[in-house]
Amino acid sequence: MPLKCMPFFDPGILKLGEVGMAACERRSEVSRAISCAGGGAVIRGRVRLDRCTKNLLYRLKPQDIAVIDHEDLDVLAAQGLARLRPRAVINASPCFSGRYPHTGALPLLEAGVPVLDAVGPEIFNALQEGQVVELRGGAVYLDGRALARGRWLKLEDVQKACTHTSARFQQELEEFARNTLKFAQQELEVFLGKLTLPDLKLPLQGCQVLVVVRGQDYQADLKALRPYIEEAKPVLIGVDGGADAILELGYRPHLIVGDMDSVSDRALRCGAELVVHAYPDGRAPGLARLERLGLKAVLCPAPGTSEDLALLLAYEKGAELIVAVGTHTNVIDFLAKGRKGMASTFLVRLKVGSILIDAKGVSRLYRRRYRGRYLAAVVVAALWPLAALILASPLGRQITRLLWLRLQVALGL
Repeated sequence: MPLKCMPFFDPGILKLGEVGMAACERRSEVSRAISCAGGGAVIRGRVRLDRCTKNLLYRLKPQDIAVIDHEDLDVLAAQGLARLRPRAVINASPCFSGRYPHTGALPLLEAGVPVLDAVGPEIFNALQEGQVVELRGGAVYLDGRALARGRWLKLEDVQKACTHTSARFQQELEEFARNTLKFAQQELEVFLGKLTLPDLKLPLQGCQVLVVVRGQDYQADLKALRPYIEEAKPVLIGVDGGADAILELGYRPHLIVGDMDSVSDRALRCGAELVVHAYPDGRAPGLARLERLGLKAVLCPAPGTSEDLALLLAYEKGAELIVAVGTHTNVIDFLAKGRKGMASTFLVRLKVGSILIDAKGVSRLYRRRYRGRYLAAVVVAALWPLAALILASPLGRQITRLLWLRLQVALGL
């Protein structure tokens, strides 16, 4: 099947679509990369290893080979790897387990980054950070010795993975729903008012609040909201890496909420108030990082996700309106994050829903396109008053006569 007709599953809206013209234009590049890797050519580079893909993004360089252990590689992680353009990606686990439909490694393949899939967990025991390896014929070689074997992913693998997951996804959905209801009963009292929230220096009473989460299409959605940010001047809350998204847009977050494992040092040092999301038992691994940086933060033990806590903080502190970008709201989002249910998100949204506007996907609603005739009409409309003003002046009339005479001479009239 030609690539331009190849369907894929969109995890944000759960329906089939097309890969798009951008992927078509890169088809030859992808094909060359995969054929070279799977054939006689050799990919050689220094390995960077991490079982947590988002941690690897801070160390990975374009000439490196990324080694990850990420079953059902999600789009956000794949996009992060693709932006760094490594020579190749080795995944110890399968990028597609068949549990649920998703596009997985598609951003990597579109970017021409070869992906050696399902090489097995032993790769982490056999390799050390910084070693130089060779990839050829579907195998990983160190000093001429084969350490592990996998299979090179191809673009058509995305299609197969999405069309063969329907039956199993139904089972996953049923189990997800049961877990959600089970934990909703356990967490109900907490989210109905018994959760102790920290005092904030940042005043939120009567304010509009924009909560930014690094989720599906968060960058495009945040850019689409720039006019709102400029006009309403909302309080900006970044959830972990969402703080970096705010900085990239040219603004500074007022508050950062999260476990502090996927936010940059730059964002943490930007002057925002920091709230560390801890486990219900009080453990907070992210607090140690802030202490090393010499930064002060308040601790908030709570069940659920950091974005749930950010929404709840804004609500309980008296926000007038909450606008959310990049949040995780559907079963695909949560399965991609490795979660078995969404009890806390369900309960929080029941509570804050009256003042919540979820702007996830807002960039898809309308894309402004300028047509040539409209632009020409604007230019003519702008130049016409200027031309009329010139012709009405004595100097303008003289210049017009001279130009007309020169034109007559040139044409021999």
